[in-house]
Amino acid sequence: MPQTADPTSTIPRVVLLGLGRWGANHLRVLRGLPVELYCADTDPARLAKLAETGIAQERLSTDPYAFLDTVDCVVVATPAQSHYELCRRYLEADKDVFVEKPLTLTSQDSRALAELAESRGRILQVGHIFRFDPAAQWLNRAIAKGEFGNLKILRGNFSGFKRPRNDSGVTFADAIHFVDLFNLFMGGPPVRVTAMLGDFLGRGMDDESWIALDYETPGGSVVSALIETGYHTPGKYREVKVLGERASAVCDFNVAQYKVRMFDAHHEVGQDGIVAVEETTRQLEFPPEEPLLAEVRAFLDSMTSRTPPLADGWAGYWAVRVIERALESARERRTLPLDA
Repeated sequence: MPQTADPTSTIPRVVLLGLGRWGANHLRVLRGLPVELYCADTDPARLAKLAETGIAQERLSTDPYAFLDTVDCVVVATPAQSHYELCRRYLEADKDVFVEKPLTLTSQDSRALAELAESRGRILQVGHIFRFDPAAQWLNRAIAKGEFGNLKILRGNFSGFKRPRNDSGVTFADAIHFVDLFNLFMGGPPVRVTAMLGDFLGRGMDDESWIALDYETPGGSVVSALIETGYHTPGKYREVKVLGERASAVCDFNVAQYKVRMFDAHHEVGQDGIVAVEETTRQLEFPPEEPLLAEVRAFLDSMTSRTPPLADGWAGYWAVRVIERALESARERRTLPLDA
C-alpha cells in the first residue's frame, strides 16, 4: 500500500516515470541527489533490473499513478505522446512536475498545462537542457549586456548520423532545443517561421529539417535565425553561432571545456567599400557542470523557493508553438506568422 506524502518531510519524494534512454540518465542523476526516489515504467524487465541495484520493490511499479499520493513531485521521461495526460494528472493532484521536452506535441495541450500549473500554484519545468549549460548562460548574459552590439544572425546546427526517435520527427526531437535557446536569447518567440523538412527514410516523419525564424527587437530591427537538424550528416554537431555588429561567437556544445570562441570582428565602410576588421579572438572556459544535473537541481530549488523555473511551462509552450508552425510552414511551403 503506497504511503501518503509526509508534509513535514524536508527530503522531497520524487517519482521518475520512464526508464528508457533518457530516463536512465535522470535515474543516475536523481540517485546522486538527496531525494526519496520511486520509479515507474511499463516494462517489468527494466524494473526487475533496477530492483537488483538496491531500490526497494515497494518503490517500483508498472502503474505511472501508483505513487501519486505518496510523492511530492514527478519527473516525466516517457514518450512525448504521453506527456499531456501524465502531467495533467499530477498537476491536478497538486504535485510539481518536471517533464522532458517537448512539453506536449500540440501547442493547445502545452498551453493547457501551463495554465493549469499557474492556476494550481505548481512548479512546471520543461527539460530544455541547453538553457542550463554554463556556455549558453554566458552567451545569454553577453547578448543582454550588448557585448555583440546589435545582433544580426543566430545559427544552430543540431545534426549527426544517429538512430531516429520513434515518437516524433527530428524537428520536434532536436530542432526544438535551439528554438528554445534562441527564444531565451531573444527574450521571446519569433514573429515569423519558414521551414523545409525531408523524410528521406520514408517513415512518415521528418528526418531532416531546416528552419528560419525572424525575431523582432525592441528597436524594430529583425534578427534572423537558422536551425539545421537531421539524422544523416556524418559526425555529431551541436553548434550555435551568435553574429553581431561588433563581435561574434561560436559555441560548440560537444566539447567539455572552452566551448565558446569570441571573435572581435566587424565590418566597416572604408574608402574602397566595406572592409572586414578582425581583431582579437578569445577562447572562453567555464566551470564544468553537467546540464542535466543543473536543471534537476534547479527544479528541486524551485520546489523549495516556489519561484518559477528558468524553463517554465510557458517556455515549453512557445517552443512547441514555433515547432508547430514550422511543420505547417513546410506543408504549405510558405512563411507563416507565429500568431496566426
